[in-house]
Amino acid sequence: MSVIAGVAGACERVVRLLDVRASGRVVVGIAGPPGAGKSTFAEQLVQALNVDAALLPMDAFHLSNRELERLGRSARKGAMDTFDVAGYLATLDRARGGDDVYVPLFERSIEEPVAASVLVPASARVIITEGNYLLHDAAPWAHVRSRLDEAWYLELGDAERRRRLVARHHRYGKTLTQAEAWVAEVDEANADVIARSRARAEAIAQWVD
Repeated sequence: MSVIAGVAGACERVVRLLDVRASGRVVVGIAGPPGAGKSTFAEQLVQALNVDAALLPMDAFHLSNRELERLGRSARKGAMDTFDVAGYLATLDRARGGDDVYVPLFERSIEEPVAASVLVPASARVIITEGNYLLHDAAPWAHVRSRLDEAWYLELGDAERRRRLVARHHRYGKTLTQAEAWVAEVDEANADVIARSRARAEAIAQWVD
């Protein structure tokens, strides 16, 4: 399995994919455990590419807090069954089809998805999508992989990844004790599931200084 060295290496790989596919769009998925930095990596990649590129994040398809409460899943927010997978797949299909597509974004300040927040334009030659379960092999998540031209797994050392998660939860309203408990009991359970999908990636992406 090849290794992608940072955002610069990711740009080079995307350009090679575009060269192979002279027409149409390229859709690249970035998977990885919570706290690995998928959103930041994807955002930096979209900004660094010298072609029209757009971001389509999986996190934006979180079920609302009200729906999670109704389903009794609030305490497991971020687990596989706390997303609108069908909605995500349908949006990927529309984006691949070459239409202008408005997609939601996940707003951490309110811990909710906000509909129609950003446009994936018809002119975009590259779509970068990122999320925890893009490589998972159980239905319905298994259907994501067929929508991607290539899928990468983003790695970060576990100690640093957990430190970032605790800091993020604390920053957005949890006490330090609550943040540490959430990481240990929820995020790390999800990370274990996600790690088992690593072998399905075409490449391992790594942060570099």
